[in-house]
Amino acid sequence: MAKITRRIEAAKSTLRSSGRSAHIYAVSFWVASVVLFWGAFSELVNLSFHDQRSSHILLIPFIGSILICLGRNRIFRALRYCPSIGLPILLVAALLWYALRAPLFQLNETDRLSGIAAVIFLVWIGGFILFYGIGAAKAAAFPLFFLLLMIPIPVGLAETMVSFLQRGSAETCHALFVLVGVPVVRHGFQFSLPGVDIEVAEQCSGIHSALALFIAGLLMQHFLVQGIWKKIVFILCILPIAIFKNAVRIVTIAWLGIHVNPNFFHGQLHRQGGLFFAVLAAAMLGALVWLLGSRVLTPSRSKDASSGYLSSGVA
Repeated sequence: MAKITRRIEAAKSTLRSSGRSAHIYAVSFWVASVVLFWGAFSELVNLSFHDQRSSHILLIPFIGSILICLGRNRIFRALRYCPSIGLPILLVAALLWYALRAPLFQLNETDRLSGIAAVIFLVWIGGFILFYGIGAAKAAAFPLFFLLLMIPIPVGLAETMVSFLQRGSAETCHALFVLVGVPVVRHGFQFSLPGVDIEVAEQCSGIHSALALFIAGLLMQHFLVQGIWKKIVFILCILPIAIFKNAVRIVTIAWLGIHVNPNFFHGQLHRQGGLFFAVLAAAMLGALVWLLGSRVLTPSRSKDASSGYLSSGVA
């Protein structure tokens, strides 16, 4: 019996040592990637401060890291080095990096940074799989794919998103004006109201707040919604809620400007009232969570919490 106990303890010690080695290699790899792409990171930071559509990208790696830490007992339960998958992903990242630096690619600044951020994403995914294995990557699927949000939106896609949000907001605004009894004549994105004409312009599309709501919604469904189909339904409802929230904001300001004080058209509610309407959108997401049925996510624990590793090897 004593021999069996000693063998078990020796096995646990070996697994703990293998786990520590994997973490050391992974952290060293991550530090090396930061050094390699330091110039790109500097450009991404600069973009996040000057482009509202990219202001969120600095938070994404930190949020992803926190999510991995919260699920560490489940994610790092069984570790296997996996060069058969990790190395090809790193090779694809290297080829894409080389292609982006080739003179034949004439990209604007945002699209070039989108490509570089995609390279960084592939490098981090490939490194994670290389040192932790495909099983750990599957367990960490949400925080890993969440890192996609650190890629700046390419210009063409951003313009399509703005156009879609602009049209959706205009349609919803027209319906809300009719619902609240405000006389309105619509000409595309322009609305003729009593005593004033307003336009749902591109800057009124609400893309910045829609992105913030989308990120918050992704986190909510991860922690609070159970079941793949319920998660899909929840995610699909985020965009309509964002459009409705933006339309409510426009109609509210217009109604107050017509019936209370024209200064509302250019006052603080118009310039800085986003928080109030963001609370409305958050409340709608909370109601959707309640309708779909919520749960409390607790980090799963391995049978051997002291080690957190059940196997180690190379794939």
